[in-house]
Order: sequence, then C-alpha cells, then structure tokens
Amino acid sequence: MKRHLLSISCGLMLATGVHAEIMPEFGLPIPKSPDFTENLIADYDFEGIVALSNCSGSLVRFDDSQDTDKALVLSNGHCTGMIDPGKVVLNQNNSRSFNVLGSQANKVGTVRAEKLLYATMTKTDMSLYQVKETYEDIRTQFNVEALTLSREAPALGHEIEVISGYWRRGYSCAVAAIADTLKEGKWSFQEAIRYTASCNTIGGTSGAPVVATGTRTVVAVNNTGNTSGRKCEVNNPCEVSKDGTIIYQKGYSYAQQTWWLYSCRNDQGQLDLSVAGCQLPR
Repeated sequence: MKRHLLSISCGLMLATGVHAEIMPEFGLPIPKSPDFTENLIADYDFEGIVALSNCSGSLVRFDDSQDTDKALVLSNGHCTGMIDPGKVVLNQNNSRSFNVLGSQANKVGTVRAEKLLYATMTKTDMSLYQVKETYEDIRTQFNVEALTLSREAPALGHEIEVISGYWRRGYSCAVAAIADTLKEGKWSFQEAIRYTASCNTIGGTSGAPVVATGTRTVVAVNNTGNTSGRKCEVNNPCEVSKDGTIIYQKGYSYAQQTWWLYSCRNDQGQLDLSVAGCQLPR
C-alpha cells in the first residue's frame, strides 16, 4: 500500500543511495528528512491524532458513543500487516501502543490496545482497535477528546484535511473524485476517494484520518497513492470505472471509506458483521 513492499524498498535504496527507515511490518520506506517547507503544525488541530510505530491514526468515537465506552483507534488494515483479499481480522487480542497527540502535535501520553476489533484490505483499507482506556479516562489523563466518525461519505468538492500523527503534519485539499474501484496489485477498494493535488501524502501518513475542514469529524482514512505512474501495481493504484475504463497518474493519492462502520453495529452499539445491511466485508 503506501510504498510498503520490501523488495521495492530495498531496490530503491540500493539504486539511489537514499537512506530510509524500514517499517518493521511491511518494509515501507519512510524518508528521514522529507521536504516540508510550509507551516505544518499551526494550521491543524492534532488533538486526538495518534502515531503508530509505522503509520498514523486517530482516536475516534461514534456519534452515540458513551464516555464510559472503551476508546477506539482508527488506522489502515495494511498497518496491521498484509491482509489477503477477501480476508478480515475480527476481535483479535492485541497490545499495540499508540502515542496520543495534543492540539499542537505534542505527545501527551500513550494508550494501549486490548483488541483489534476489525481489519481488512478488501473493499476498504481499515483497522479499528479497542484500547484499555475509556474516553473519560483519556480526557482525564491527557485532556484530549476523540474525533467523531461521520455517518456519511464525503461528497465531491468537499474540503478536507489529512492529519498525520507519524509526521506531525497536515495536508489541506478537497475531494477530487470517487473511484468506482481502486485496484492496487491484488487488492481492490470500492468508492475510493481521490484528493486534489495538494494532499500529496507520503509513506508514514498511512492510516491518518481524513477530517472535514473546520470540524473534528472523520470522513475517511488515508491509505495509498501512485508513486511512479505505473498501472494497477502495488504502490501504483489505478481507478477502474464501471464500464472498464482505467485511469492512473503519478501523484494521485487516495483515502478509503469509513462510514460503513455505522452499518455494522448491533443494538448494543457493538461491531457485528451479521447485522442486516452491513456494508463491510466479512
């Protein structure tokens, strides 16, 4: 996904001499000194954004979550490890830790997962962790509020921000297109969101929340981009329309839908893929 294949990463380092940190799970190269020239912190609200060891993420809640509920962390499925097409991970014990950021991108504490509630790289690229702390615990300990997941997908032209905890930087852009299918190697994502050019995300931003500008509402999760201008390959996704037309271009970057989570909750507010109308793969 976002530049993560070990053979490609090693080949790039040998051929170019570029120094890169190899992400421990997939070999994703993360540049040590990217060219960040604009003000990257002051213009964005980092409260509730989290940093993983190899990706970005966010503390999130549903719009009807209770303060006493265990808090949730949203990231990418590929940030948990490569998940084969058609597969999901469900209710798996997990102890991953997340650095929690305050509004100025300062680390204010750490939370630890107790369960990986859901992860997939089919239809969407999403992981959802349940941590040991409640929303009330996090507010009391860190003075941080979680972001709220939207019940709706973002529309064309919708102004958005991609906020990376790994890099402690943000991007501002808009929704340029909705791809019927985004194909990347053996993986396919549905209704993928393509950004306008100013959200030129890089390795390490995988899993960052896509937030509706001027709000604390998460409308999608950042996950991939076309790095070399190749067609439908790993790290070079292509858009496939319903009539089979294929579009691909170097620099196109994408996010995946998250609102489907609402369609898969039971009467107790728990994630349940057997609920009628559930939009997530199982």
